[in-house]
Amino acid sequence: MTQASWVAKLFRSGSDTAHDTRLDLFWLLGLGLLLIATGIGLRDPWPADEPRFALIVRDMVATGEWLLPRVGGDVYGDKPPLFFWIMGVSLLVTGSLRVAFLLPSLLSGLACLVLIYDLGRRLWNRESGLAAALSLLLTVQFVWQVRQAQIDATLLFWVVLGVYGLVRHLLLGPSWGWYAVGWAAAGFGVITKGVGFLPLLILIPFALLRGSWSPRLQGTSIAPWFIGPVAFLLAVCTWLVPMLLAANADPTLAAYRDEILFHQTVGRYTDAWHHREPFWYFIVKVIPALWLPLTLLLPWLVPHWRKALQARDLRVGLLLSWVLLVVLFFSFSSGKRGVYVLPALPALALVSGPYVLELVYRRSVQRAVFILAAVISAVCLAAAAFMLIQPERRQELLANYEIDVFGPLLLIGGVGALVCAFARPSRGVLAYAGLLATVLLTVSYWVNPNMNAARSGAAFIARVEQLDDPSAELGFVGFKEQYLLNVHRPIVHFGHARWREADLEAADAALWLHGSPDRQLVVNEATRQQCFAGATAKSLGSANRSQWYIVRGQPKAECVALGKAAALYHYAPPPRAELQ
Repeated sequence: MTQASWVAKLFRSGSDTAHDTRLDLFWLLGLGLLLIATGIGLRDPWPADEPRFALIVRDMVATGEWLLPRVGGDVYGDKPPLFFWIMGVSLLVTGSLRVAFLLPSLLSGLACLVLIYDLGRRLWNRESGLAAALSLLLTVQFVWQVRQAQIDATLLFWVVLGVYGLVRHLLLGPSWGWYAVGWAAAGFGVITKGVGFLPLLILIPFALLRGSWSPRLQGTSIAPWFIGPVAFLLAVCTWLVPMLLAANADPTLAAYRDEILFHQTVGRYTDAWHHREPFWYFIVKVIPALWLPLTLLLPWLVPHWRKALQARDLRVGLLLSWVLLVVLFFSFSSGKRGVYVLPALPALALVSGPYVLELVYRRSVQRAVFILAAVISAVCLAAAAFMLIQPERRQELLANYEIDVFGPLLLIGGVGALVCAFARPSRGVLAYAGLLATVLLTVSYWVNPNMNAARSGAAFIARVEQLDDPSAELGFVGFKEQYLLNVHRPIVHFGHARWREADLEAADAALWLHGSPDRQLVVNEATRQQCFAGATAKSLGSANRSQWYIVRGQPKAECVALGKAAALYHYAPPPRAELQ
């Protein structure tokens, strides 16, 4: 099959019937399920965020307390609760935490593909919509992130829905219903994660460009514009009003209100306390690699965008301006993580769609993508060879993650080489897609199941429950959420995420241990040396880059003197604690 023929069969240019749309969605969602859904149910929640969110949701469902998220009984004020509610409904529907914790991301990812396809179809044509959606699906950061149970994939859905609604009105309208949907999606985004207002930034370039760019929103009265802010407030108030009313009568909720509305929003943006990175972090370290293969196509895309901007095409100008605003918004914050710029990616794929459709016919583009696939395959084969040459490194990885990486690396590299040999440089996009599918399926069915016990914390908790005294109380210092998610017995702890005051947490634990000989503590090496060096210790081995021990006996007197008895939480896993 020639390069032109397989592209023509895939996109069916010039045909735009209802059957074509259904066929596009069938293949798009089928490929999406293949790349995203495979492996669901084969692993438990993994650090850093997944165990925390799963623990919150499991306890929400078990206790019926949906308004106030808690981690092991301690209030969790980092995020609003909408994401937890969605995951909680998934748990109620499926009855399996192993399935439910990944469902919100899966459904969000599929919905984003459909929204980008439909918006591209309406802005340009059906083929451009399909090219945009496929470009998004094959982009590294998108397909990887929607396979995780972090909050960002669900946030991405609200952002894409917000942009969809606003663009339907601003460029294809007037459509005040979609305008209200765009604002409401931003509101639901805010009660998912504070930056959910990002879709509203598109109103800034629209206000600057609409006067002289084409197409233009048809003239209409000013009054309906207030519908948007009302829809936004109504969406936010589905959580904010009950929370504020409850906070007036409950000091715990009042503290939660202040934490989440001020410290975790404005404070985290203006003066982040971790993940500090320089201004250029996203441009230099994140986007070039994680937005592949789109970033590889920039030398060909930029001239097309330049021509569209010179022609004052508001579709291109508006979407590119919004992408730039989102990246700049996060670049100005002192705290940065690679996933923060994910919301801008679908819009970049959308504005690339009509030109990607043209670029895939070019030999130079196919060769460039082919080289990318070939290089990744070669790197995997070289890494597999390195594991043979350096068996100590291979054993180190096996000890830490309970998986021999030689096999997966060899499989990915070998299949990737075969795919490249079959596709040849003239079908580089197919070679890349085949390699990406190979990577994701290998991770789903080989890597994840083998690493699960080590990464989920189940293996560590099994060691704890094998070595502890079942007749004595058990406490955890500096616990990880996955430990509470897997524990089978009641425990005590001294607060969630107290890593910024580790000395005080150790002192609180010392006071508790001092109070009775029928108590035992799980501590890491640093805490043991600080307050429990003279206590009897049983080694639990290594977990989360620390050595852990069960200690009993008398802690240091100076630690006991600094401890506070009030800093204590009793946690009992609910009856449905077993991960299914």
